[in-house]
Amino acid sequence: MKILIAVTNADTYANGSLKTGLWLSELTHFHYLAKAQGFEITIASPKGGNTPIDPESLKPALLDKLSKEYLADESFMNLLSHTKSLKEIAGEKFDCVYLTGGHGTMYDFPHDATLQKIIGEHYEMGRIVAAVCHGVGGLLNVRLSNGSWLIDGRALSGYSWFEEWLARRNTAVPFNLEAELKKRGAVYRKALIPLTSKAVEDGNLMTGQNPFSSKALARKVMDRLAKLEAAGETSVKSA
Repeated sequence: MKILIAVTNADTYANGSLKTGLWLSELTHFHYLAKAQGFEITIASPKGGNTPIDPESLKPALLDKLSKEYLADESFMNLLSHTKSLKEIAGEKFDCVYLTGGHGTMYDFPHDATLQKIIGEHYEMGRIVAAVCHGVGGLLNVRLSNGSWLIDGRALSGYSWFEEWLARRNTAVPFNLEAELKKRGAVYRKALIPLTSKAVEDGNLMTGQNPFSSKALARKVMDRLAKLEAAGETSVKSA
């Protein structure tokens, strides 16, 4: 099984006064389970090169044990400093395309044509497309071959506007993710209690609401991939 994990290159908000980037746990939990199942993992970003980590995700109250271990892993951190560009791997086929979050993704995911193409092609091949938190914004402008929006009529989740307000980022972010998802016709779903886990499946589209959803989403994706692997349905054919 081959997995593409997309990460951001953006390290500041538009006003330049706040730092952002990748929300670390939204990568680590997914990566850990994928690696444990022996899947082949490619980490890529729109421009390639360094992936900044959102300093908010490194605060003691939010940095869990697994993420601490990844943060202390020099080889892994070096990998995040030298990611491949999406254009480098655009011709490859994956069993799953996973979009990590962090506010940085709001700046480089939604308008990246290469990412849109990768997502659209894999979705129409029936491959799993998964996204968590602000990474769901990378689905906003993806069109299918018939010209329709990928998320039109699809059930999904993503960081809510109330959560943005709770995080005190409502005046800093470039757009209201929840509102924009609804404008594209998505059937938006969120947890009854903000900042709690919510993972949504709609066919081969799988999404998580916030950082606290990353574990549940990762488990759902890995369970689905394991079933596909057992059935011999992979994008990588044996020689």
